[in-house]
Amino acid sequence: MTLTLVLLAAAAIAAGAALIVRRRSSQGSRRQQAVGDVLDAADALEARLRDARTEIEAVAGEDEPDPIRDALREMLRQRLWLQQHSEAASLNELAVVRASIDAARLRIEQQLLQIERARAPLN
Repeated sequence: MTLTLVLLAAAAIAAGAALIVRRRSSQGSRRQQAVGDVLDAADALEARLRDARTEIEAVAGEDEPDPIRDALREMLRQRLWLQQHSEAASLNELAVVRASIDAARLRIEQQLLQIERARAPLN
């Protein structure tokens, strides 16, 4: 009977340990996915910003104030934060960074749409 209790206790401990490892692994993979999503969004925004800079320079000229430079600096700041904090950042913090990147991309897209409309001939 004691051997059965010892075996049951050992099985319960092993099952508990397996559950803990699985949860940590699951959280780790969610975090890894969240970090990957943030980096993908950052890469997409950076590429779009470079395209936008070209379009804006074509319309306004190179001597005009450069809103793209400020956006690229912000992008760099976010990348540095991610590099320094991604291991310890919560999923919520990563989601906030991702949302700010998406919002920045939306602002750039809106500005580019305004430029496109301004360049279009009036009908």
